[in-house]
Amino acid sequence: MRDPVPYVKAHPLHSNILEWHFAVLGPEDTPYKGGVYHGKLIFPGEFPFKPPSIYMITPNGRFKCNTRLCLSISDFHPDTWNPAWSVSTILTGLLSFMKRLLATRSLEFNLKDPIFCELFPDLVEESKKTINELKLLNNSRNSENQTDSSSDVQNSPYQKGQVLFSALTNVAVIVGFAAFAYTVRYVLMSIIK
Repeated sequence: MRDPVPYVKAHPLHSNILEWHFAVLGPEDTPYKGGVYHGKLIFPGEFPFKPPSIYMITPNGRFKCNTRLCLSISDFHPDTWNPAWSVSTILTGLLSFMKRLLATRSLEFNLKDPIFCELFPDLVEESKKTINELKLLNNSRNSENQTDSSSDVQNSPYQKGQVLFSALTNVAVIVGFAAFAYTVRYVLMSIIK
């Protein structure tokens, strides 16, 4: 690609120059920070006079996966297509459409895609490192939470008083039910007299 787009990498498929695969890297300070979103552009033989089809492959929270995207820069709206637009222009436009995305899940999803792994080996390595770091972080958080919560449960005044509170609640319900039954009995006896 002559004009690289920030946060986007793109390569043509080795076996078909008309099929380009891209990876959108989630920019900092956005909801999709840390995510890697794989997609593809399918160019017609008449390109640049006809627009490409655009597909997102990775689940992203914005576009349906493996379905032609309905965008003004795609073949869904050929009347808005401009033949001067390049791959860079298309990818910049796509980036502007992306909103909330599923960053962490995108990494694992892409590692299962052989085309992604073949075309973006550097992103595969980065994704593996990030996944391992996230797992270590989650494991340490979980072990801290389990230690904290188990000691809290055993020592909490609420836990110690919970049995007494439950017993008193049960007694109050039984007394209330007895009072209700006695009131009903009294009303029925008054009606009969």
